[in-house]
Amino acid sequence: MSTTLRSRCVRTLAAGALSAALLTAGAVGTVASAATPKPSPSASKTAASITVKASSTSVKAGDKVTFTGRTKGLPIGTKLVLQHKKGNKWTTLQASTVVKQGSSYSLDAKLNDKGKQDLRIKYDEVVSPTVSVTVK
Repeated sequence: MSTTLRSRCVRTLAAGALSAALLTAGAVGTVASAATPKPSPSASKTAASITVKASSTSVKAGDKVTFTGRTKGLPIGTKLVLQHKKGNKWTTLQASTVVKQGSSYSLDAKLNDKGKQDLRIKYDEVVSPTVSVTVK
């Protein structure tokens, strides 16, 4: 009878030790997965980019300028707008286009304000580098 009691105790201790080990491993796994950073929705926007090139860097007032470029990380059909800088503020102009097959775009705009114009292409928080066009 004492062997039966002893074997029960050994089995109970073994089961308890195994349970404690499994719970500890599960807690460590939970902590490890909680420490792993998850990508935020804005991370995909920061991965997106837009390039821009103006067909001419100097035009007469009212002449057409074509802006072309490529996008990265933006789906086909995404609407892009042209902006110009007035003082320290960027203002959206009437000209807009969409991203085409191959991630390219082309946008025509008539520039009327004389002087040096700083322009860029924008979608949401994604902006192209600035390009300058002098309007005479």
